Amino acid sequence: MQLTPLHIKGGRALSGEITVQHSKNAALPVIVATLLSCEPVTLHGIPRLSDVYTILDLMAHLGTQHKWVGDNSLELYTPEIINTDAPYALVSKMRASFIVMGAILARAGQATVSMPGGCAWGPRPVDQHVKAFRALGVTMTEDGGNFDARREASLNGHFVFELLTVGGTHNAILAAVLGDGVVVLDNASIDTDVVDMVEFLNSLGADITGAGSNTITVRGVAALRGGSYTVIPDRIEAGTFMMLAAANRCKLRVRNVRPDHLRAVTAKLQEMGVQITEDGNTLIVDATGTELKPVNVTTQSFPGFPTDLQPQMSALLATVPGTSVVQDPVYPDRLTHVAELHRMGANITVSGYTQVIQGAKLHAAPVKAADLRAGAALFIAALTTEGETVIDGVQYLNRGYERLAERLRGIGANVQQHDMALAMD
Repeated sequence: MQLTPLHIKGGRALSGEITVQHSKNAALPVIVATLLSCEPVTLHGIPRLSDVYTILDLMAHLGTQHKWVGDNSLELYTPEIINTDAPYALVSKMRASFIVMGAILARAGQATVSMPGGCAWGPRPVDQHVKAFRALGVTMTEDGGNFDARREASLNGHFVFELLTVGGTHNAILAAVLGDGVVVLDNASIDTDVVDMVEFLNSLGADITGAGSNTITVRGVAALRGGSYTVIPDRIEAGTFMMLAAANRCKLRVRNVRPDHLRAVTAKLQEMGVQITEDGNTLIVDATGTELKPVNVTTQSFPGFPTDLQPQMSALLATVPGTSVVQDPVYPDRLTHVAELHRMGANITVSGYTQVIQGAKLHAAPVKAADLRAGAALFIAALTTEGETVIDGVQYLNRGYERLAERLRGIGANVQQHDMALAMD
């Protein structure tokens, strides 16, 4: 399907409130985790995004029946695993799909999963997933980009991740939930998406402790029951809208947030001079009448400043007088936004994973998103400029932002796009 570009006439005063969707990055592993139960599970707060539909296609191949039972509520039922393979055609679109290996392995005892894809800005290897499986008793082989995993018994043992990995932590937990073994994972990710998946699994009867710390213990159980669960709000979308408010020097109420998930972002914006007030699950972000200051930013794993907000922060800082430095050692190749911001007048110099940004007045220009977060950076920048910016590559924005044009219009933006038609089955 040819998607219509996003047309943004910037320079308008923005105000009001915008509601954050529930987390796509948390929803995907929770959806995959339903494979561990043979009973129906209802999930609430599932955004209708292309990544969600991609994972549902893969789940259907494995044996999951699903139906939408509300605007953002989804019922899933996997009475049996009918296929233990996840072929390249299904996993190539999205890296998160690789975590089906742990779930299939737990439920069926064997799994064959192709090397995943989904990102335009550099490789993210799965070696930590493979090392964890092998350390816990799984036989792993690889042939032509296909990984084959088999277990003869319940997973048991202790594994120390060599580096923090959200997906690797997800995968190891999923593989260990069913059975009679005990698995201890050290240097595990404390990311909010890991905690949310664990809380979901425990709500179905899993026995997992330590989520939110660097040591997670999984004690196997015989089976999981069905149930219902609501996914956490999307901290990356919340941060995007906070930066949008700052870049446009406006005041917005950002609703449906977990303020404790946004401490690093809040602190950095406050350092710039933005006023941020908590009101329950709402953040009031006020950059009106403020001369924002340049800052230095370095991305880290949670609870540090997220790499998924690095391009958006770069777009914001491109509007702030003075010199800012942004470093992204987490994913050093995440720089596709830079050339497009240059087209809009940004002054950004790149050396390795470091951007040196001299604040400047941006202008409208035709640009193209090459990935999801670069697209977010471009619509933030476009809203600050006079004239019309046309953003192509909206298929990437549709991976992460539900009804984006409609919600931006709700705060006064002049944004037009024919939204991607998604099946409502």
